[in-house]
Amino acid sequence: MSFPFFKPSRPKTPPEVTKAIKDSLMALDIKTISEVKSHEKAMEEVEKNFVAMRCMLSGDGEVEPNVDQVLQLALEISKEDVISLLIHKLPALGWEARKDLVHCWSILLKQQVDSRYCCVEYIENNMELLDFLVACYDNKEIALHCGNMLRECIKFPTLAQYMLNSGSFVLFFKFVELPTFDVASDAFSTFKDLLTKHGTLVSEYLTAHYDEFFDMYEKLLTSSNYVTRRQSLKLLSDFLLEPPNSNIMKRYILEVRFLKIMMTLLKDSSKNIQISAFHIFKVFVANPNKPREIKIILAKNHEKLVDLLRNLSVKGSEDEEFEEEKELIIKEIELVSRLQILKC
Repeated sequence: MSFPFFKPSRPKTPPEVTKAIKDSLMALDIKTISEVKSHEKAMEEVEKNFVAMRCMLSGDGEVEPNVDQVLQLALEISKEDVISLLIHKLPALGWEARKDLVHCWSILLKQQVDSRYCCVEYIENNMELLDFLVACYDNKEIALHCGNMLRECIKFPTLAQYMLNSGSFVLFFKFVELPTFDVASDAFSTFKDLLTKHGTLVSEYLTAHYDEFFDMYEKLLTSSNYVTRRQSLKLLSDFLLEPPNSNIMKRYILEVRFLKIMMTLLKDSSKNIQISAFHIFKVFVANPNKPREIKIILAKNHEKLVDLLRNLSVKGSEDEEFEEEKELIIKEIELVSRLQILKC
């Protein structure tokens, strides 16, 4: 027996879902105390609409998403300026809504219509949205959500390039040392992605901003915070030794001040930092075109350096290779020292 008056509600179409999201987000604004109740209702509507968006984009566990609907929803969200609303209203959203938004964000950015990433294209035309997301690291309530969204954006070269060259990029040097550990770690993950995901873009950026960048980076390497020192040293090794950055590395290893930083880190109380420092220090020493100033520093400090290196070791499968490298570097330091003595 059927009951026609109990008909199931018709699923919303992508344009209807988009309109519902837009209307509920715009209703979140509170201008007077009397609007508090309507704000609470709007928040419930936002959460309900975000669940509908999530189901349309990734299915509900029983029914797989419809590819055409996913593409149409991405188009509608771009066309109706909902992307801007999603970002700007993020601070006003509740936990569940933020979680759903982060889940949907990565799916939306990946949608291609006629070989165009429509949501990415929207952000390309509104790049200030990226600056807004970066600035949100100052709000610990939403920092981790914004970090997730930024890392999805960084996967696209045009968006990563803007972030590198934006004035907002320098904020990361502050954010990676924020007192809240989770936020600082998340900011470092985003910072790392910016410096490692697109080698050619990073090389171009470092070439154009060499002095400014490494002046700020030096503060991370000499930070009083152990985690900052360790992470920034490992990251430096990661991006300096990338093939696209070979010219940057060649320039870096000619500078006495950077050699001195590595020598200081070789004396760090942490063995992990010592070993990471060694992998950059060895490039200074192995450089066949060492400037005279570098040779003098190595010669003056050769006894202390040799003692430090003799006492440095690693455990595990890398031990043999590490010991071989270390012996080569020790021999080179001793050779430089002898040659400097002869010159005197």
